[in-house]
Amino acid sequence: MDRLKAIEVDITVELGATDMPIHHLLRMGRGAVIELDATEHDPLKIYANNTLVAIGEIKIDDGQLSVDITEKIVRHK
Repeated sequence: MDRLKAIEVDITVELGATDMPIHHLLRMGRGAVIELDATEHDPLKIYANNTLVAIGEIKIDDGQLSVDITEKIVRHK
């Protein structure tokens, strides 16, 4: 079990996405807003090492932001 504790996994939570020209991105400064193709109620995609592993939703409790996993993605070989 100690060997498993040493393994690092990169977790990414995707809130949404958008397409924009690179020149718009380069002109953005502090406080810029990027509109995404999702709403606050849409499910989040959760990736482990760039592989989709779960779907979740945002939870806010006493000012703490967290992600609840609502569905695990099972990959069949």
